[in-house]
Amino acid sequence: MEIVRSQRKPADAAVVPALSLYRSAPALEVRLEDFELYAIDRLRVLQGISDGLSRGKKPDEMEKLVSELWRAHMRLQDPSEEMNKDIISHFVLRLVYCRTEDLRKWFLSMETSLFRYRFRLESSESQRLLMSEFQLPYKAISHAEFETVKDKLNQVARSTGPSSNAETLFFKVPFEEVPELVAGRRVFMLKGFAYVAMNQIVSLVATQFRSNLSKALVLTNSRKWTSTVRDKEKNRLTPIVEALSTGYLGPDYSQPKEFSEISLKDIDQLASSSFPLCMRHLFDKLRENHHLKHGGRMQLGLFLKAVGLKLEDALAFWKSEFSQKVGAERFDKEYSYSIRHNYGKEGKRTDYTPYACHKIISSTPSVGDHHGCPYRHFRLVDLFNQKSDVLYFLVFIYYNSAMHTIHCESIRAAQKSIVHMLQIFCFSIIVVCNCHSLFNSEENLRAALGKMGVGGRSLDDILDKVRSRHYQVACTLTFEAVHAASCDSGINHPNQYFEASQKTLQTTVS
Repeated sequence: MEIVRSQRKPADAAVVPALSLYRSAPALEVRLEDFELYAIDRLRVLQGISDGLSRGKKPDEMEKLVSELWRAHMRLQDPSEEMNKDIISHFVLRLVYCRTEDLRKWFLSMETSLFRYRFRLESSESQRLLMSEFQLPYKAISHAEFETVKDKLNQVARSTGPSSNAETLFFKVPFEEVPELVAGRRVFMLKGFAYVAMNQIVSLVATQFRSNLSKALVLTNSRKWTSTVRDKEKNRLTPIVEALSTGYLGPDYSQPKEFSEISLKDIDQLASSSFPLCMRHLFDKLRENHHLKHGGRMQLGLFLKAVGLKLEDALAFWKSEFSQKVGAERFDKEYSYSIRHNYGKEGKRTDYTPYACHKIISSTPSVGDHHGCPYRHFRLVDLFNQKSDVLYFLVFIYYNSAMHTIHCESIRAAQKSIVHMLQIFCFSIIVVCNCHSLFNSEENLRAALGKMGVGGRSLDDILDKVRSRHYQVACTLTFEAVHAASCDSGINHPNQYFEASQKTLQTTVS
């Protein structure tokens, strides 16, 4: 493969920063395999950063995490090859995440964080070279100016870190260019300017990097993806690009691994001890109602298959529940086929894989469904933000239906309108009943977590992450609260939760 060499022309040829500014895509040929694999490796780094930030890691912890993630997924023996991989993977993911506002927002935030921490790891000489490449209109203050504000600078430095000295470089920049430093009271300000030390310059550079990348993402969407790639590469690159933003990057759980088999006699105990909340909720509802809709059957059925429930036991398990409601004969006719199909014994003989967290979170359960992510869907109040909205909605429908009935010109039309009003009345009862559960959804989540033994500060921390929409972090905190053990990798798959739970429980017993 062709190697991407640095486009820089540093004053000191011996100093070449390893960090790229990604100004323009390299003109080279990339194998389709590398196109995808490089992007996946970088995506693992970005998702690790996202998880670390969501869990509230401190800056020094994040710096260590980023270094470990980069070493694990992006490091290569040849520095030139590593730079090549860095640049290619960035531009591939830029293409992947330029397509919607939400994707751009996430990618922009994670890439800026990655840039920030990698910049800090560069030497002072490399940092100065990177600053010059941004062509920032700021120069270091003169020694004379430094002497006039030296005492103030030392006061700020003493409160934030090592004291300044005559050798320290300071840059005078408009205060709005470094909002995080101003907000944290980590810079001296005078007449609208902030005095930024060299060891703080990452804030200024990261702001510029974020601004450049934000503009580039919009241009990539309009000039590259929409006008060129999406249609011209629809059979080659487009499927890869569209899959990368939603695909699961963790281990393959299509087949049971360490805990190869579970038996029907143990399934209730395992559900209580090792099922994640999403699967435990489905399992409880199945036991309670002796029925699940299609989405619930798929989510729970594939999970049970992956944890080691054999086909014969799966048929017996589902039949024992469903037959209590629909009868054994109807189960054999209408439901047993789909179970065999999930195990690859019917239809195309495809061996279906269990759902990952991303797929479960993005599902859209409706009334009567129990699948999806409880951390998200137990709090689903997007339909009506206030109870009064429901009442206004119903009054509006009743009013229009009544007006239509009054103005009917025939008895037949009036009868139809009355039937329509009765249907609306029944619908209203359903809506009002479901609104009670919607608006008490956080209490439902509290109750569900309470059944798992989660309470106190742990429960508050979980609900706080749910309110911030960090659903997988909430699941990770649940695991840690239930098992009294850390899960640094985070939960990304229900079967990962199950395996980690079994390992932890076995370690505790031994």
